[in-house]
Amino acid sequence: MMNSSQSVQSLFKPFTHGNLSLSSRIVMAPMTRQFSPDGVPGLDVADYYRRRAENSVGLIVTEGTVINHPDASNQGNIPHFHGEAALNGWANVVTAVHEAGGRIIPQIWHMGARGAVGDYTESEIAAIVEAFANAALEAKRLGFDGIELHGAHGYLIDQFFWEKTNPRTDSYGGDMVARTRFAVEVIEACRRAVGPEFPIVLRFSQWKASDYTAKLAETPALLEQFLAPLVAAGVDIFHCSSRRFWEPEFEGSDLNLAGWTKKLTGKPTITVGSVGLDSDFMSLFTEGKGADNTMIDGLIERLEREEFDLVAVGRALLVDPAWAQKIRDGRTAEWIPFTSEAVKTLR
Repeated sequence: MMNSSQSVQSLFKPFTHGNLSLSSRIVMAPMTRQFSPDGVPGLDVADYYRRRAENSVGLIVTEGTVINHPDASNQGNIPHFHGEAALNGWANVVTAVHEAGGRIIPQIWHMGARGAVGDYTESEIAAIVEAFANAALEAKRLGFDGIELHGAHGYLIDQFFWEKTNPRTDSYGGDMVARTRFAVEVIEACRRAVGPEFPIVLRFSQWKASDYTAKLAETPALLEQFLAPLVAAGVDIFHCSSRRFWEPEFEGSDLNLAGWTKKLTGKPTITVGSVGLDSDFMSLFTEGKGADNTMIDGLIERLEREEFDLVAVGRALLVDPAWAQKIRDGRTAEWIPFTSEAVKTLR
């Protein structure tokens, strides 16, 4: 078993893929905050992300930012990624993060069809695809280091993926490969807008908020069928959302979703799911031992085996902007525990 003080250094090795160069393997996961009145992020939002960049987070993925479409969001304080005021606000965020030495990508988002995806005509689908591409182009113009497309958790792109939420009988529905067509068109349009070198990350999930045991792909073979068109369309990195990073994705293998995705595609992957929240995970840092060594040691061992490349941290970073730096410095006794009160402010 690795010594904790030695093992954590794997989290702070640089990572480079194409034009994306990161100082550590720790990613700030996208977390909806709703502190952007009328969709406009202010200086408090810029400071919120800057504090993480100052504290050894290699890559920040912003909270979901919505594209220019009437159904994209029904919540007033969700940040927009269109319109002069919102884009100027995001320009300030980029400047703040870059001045702190960090890297940042926006998560570009459409929250989902108000009815069913079958209600969209092909002309409206084309307009939504164009809105995603316009957002990607603006991200490049503003100086972001790439984009993430939100294709997980029951939102619009994900709604097209699932047979239960995509009853279409045209070319946007049908078998698993056919149900990737909308995502493929979004990815291809974004790639045309930003060129071949600008990183595109896709976040996807198996589970749903209404069903934690759901699986879009029940077997590795089906997962490979699902992923292949997305790779061909131009995804550079997959952000593989799991509820718990240590849980195997399929029987007969210890690989999690990020592990399987990297094995099947050869693309870099980000693992995510309860990193830093488990009490055993924390005790392994503060005491160097614990009842279940699979938490931190398992995470580090998987990272060093290159099962995945990056580790996304959500709520632990939401409550404690210095979470990563405290690990690096051996100051884990100073970690601030996550509570529900944390979401009420931008710490």
